[in-house]
Amino acid sequence: MRNSFDAVHNHLESGIAIGYVPLHQATVDDWKRIGFMSGLEVHQQLNTREKLFCRCPAGIYNQDEDYDGELIRHMRPTLSEMGEYDGTALMEFKTRKEIIYRLNNENACTYDIDDTPPFKINREALDYALEISLLSNLNIVGEVHITRKQYLDGSIPTGFQRTAILGVEGEIQLSTKKIRLIQLSIEEDSCREISDIGHTRMYKTDRLGMPLIETVTYPDCETPFELREAAEYIRFLNRSTGRVRTGIGSGREDVNVSCRGGDRVEIKGVSHNKWIPRLSHNEAFRQFALLRIKDLLKERISDKRTWQIKSIPLVYEKLNSDYQIINDARKNGYRIMAVNLPAFQGILSHFTQPGKCFSDEISDRLKVIACIEKPNMASSESIENEGNHIDFDKIRKWLNSNDNDAQIVFWGPEADIKTALETIQERCLMAFDQVPRETRKALTNGTTIFERVLPGADRMYPDTDTAPIPLSEEYISRLGQKLPVPVSTRISQMKEWGIPSDTYHYLLKKNLVPLIERISDEFGFTHKVIGIFLGHTLKHLEGQKQPHKEFSPQKIYDLFNFIRSNRLDPAIAKPILAILMDYPKMDVASILTSLKFKKRTQEELLAPVIFLIRKFREIRKSDHPEVTLNWLMGQIRNQALGNIPLNEFSQLIEVQIAKEISEPLSTDPL
Repeated sequence: MRNSFDAVHNHLESGIAIGYVPLHQATVDDWKRIGFMSGLEVHQQLNTREKLFCRCPAGIYNQDEDYDGELIRHMRPTLSEMGEYDGTALMEFKTRKEIIYRLNNENACTYDIDDTPPFKINREALDYALEISLLSNLNIVGEVHITRKQYLDGSIPTGFQRTAILGVEGEIQLSTKKIRLIQLSIEEDSCREISDIGHTRMYKTDRLGMPLIETVTYPDCETPFELREAAEYIRFLNRSTGRVRTGIGSGREDVNVSCRGGDRVEIKGVSHNKWIPRLSHNEAFRQFALLRIKDLLKERISDKRTWQIKSIPLVYEKLNSDYQIINDARKNGYRIMAVNLPAFQGILSHFTQPGKCFSDEISDRLKVIACIEKPNMASSESIENEGNHIDFDKIRKWLNSNDNDAQIVFWGPEADIKTALETIQERCLMAFDQVPRETRKALTNGTTIFERVLPGADRMYPDTDTAPIPLSEEYISRLGQKLPVPVSTRISQMKEWGIPSDTYHYLLKKNLVPLIERISDEFGFTHKVIGIFLGHTLKHLEGQKQPHKEFSPQKIYDLFNFIRSNRLDPAIAKPILAILMDYPKMDVASILTSLKFKKRTQEELLAPVIFLIRKFREIRKSDHPEVTLNWLMGQIRNQALGNIPLNEFSQLIEVQIAKEISEPLSTDPL
């Protein structure tokens, strides 16, 4: 009997055969070897008062249980003008999904459910999107044409998304190269998914229709880290305008990845840019592994048209398995099936991603297309323990299998068995020819799972409900006058100012560079001092506690205005900020009182120094200047903080210490 040890061995050997290396060990040569190529579709919500094509308020989110009504719909495919069905539409139809939308009267209307024509486009959103298009060095279109983009997963009740291209053929400047931009579009956001279990998928409509921009790059990124840098740059660019929303879910990336000989696979909805390197790295190697599987199968099968799975129903009693999941399937009344895969020996356990193998490609599709919840199958090459609970020697006899065949046992409701068998056959046949064009969902461990078939190229068509919107040169010129400083220029400025490079990411993410410039220019503090204060001190305090919702960067501006007006040393800003973040309505003078701060002159601060030096020498019997200085600063640091720079105060004390310790300590006679 083939056991899990053999499967694990094959899994490891196949990973070595394709030259997989973990991200932290990978080099540029590894990505060149497999032909890594990637681009981005960066989605960012615009910070408008209303939605894009209706007058519902934008940015009001509801809890899952907070809704006023439900709408149920079923998706079905229709023929295009060319007499063809879209592949994604056919896949979704196979799932027999019931789509449930939860609506709240506060932020949804009849437009959202396709019972009312669209209003005119939100001009506030259009202005914001065009400003970002100009900042992205895109060529602005002469007219805005609204089109409909098919959305066949049910995430938009109409089945399509209204979208419009605003700019084409731009570029952004990274640290080592330029990345070309294909286009920037404005579009309405989709629903938020609550759950997807079995044949029921549930959405909330609070996000539906919110204005969104999509920035699409060419596949110019040749390493996973270039890809992350491009994603960060576009995010920083968007935030620098002050026109976009921030927070969880407001920005999402679709990462398009391929390797040499592979095909475009879209990793959907990546919400954290720090995930991008690992996800794209593993996806490129997944495709590289699938190409090796294709070569292995072609060596074994000369004509795939002769290849066919064989399946038989199993009887639970004859299976005699102690596998708990099998027992649960029996209790649920599920049918259990055995499937033979000719010439697939060693393929099911072949490495695809870290901790995953080709059998996961099949299991994922059983979940999505046949709607059979996981765990939904075991195989003769399971690299985990489930294979040990099923006697596959017995199953091979029942299927009349050959030695080079592989077997699957799966279970599910009777109504889903036919779709499941079709899904297994379809995915295995794909393995002979290609890397499937599909969208995949990102997991936090850096791997992905199948989500749906990638939509066809002809998914967009004109929207007959809206008229074209001409864009005059005067209008575009007026918008261009509002543009912020480009991100690449901001990075150069921070280098010139001497701000540490480890602050750049935080300062750009929070769009704090304009605040540095404003405080420095208006109040005379150096850019470096303010940059370090924001990039180190503010970031550190934010890591310790959540600021009050009414705290804003304007409070920091006001803080340094107070410090300048009262001739205080900037070092006092840190303890003040710690309180200000909790109590933003509290004035700075009151905070200083709570800190027991008193304004003192240099003479007043130095007055007790001689006495303290002598006292320390009597207590410790030490003349070491550094030890004496550290003790003294501990005693009077708080009085000096805010009144005089601490390094300057320390130097003044050093002079006093040097004078005092030149005299010997007086001692009592024995």
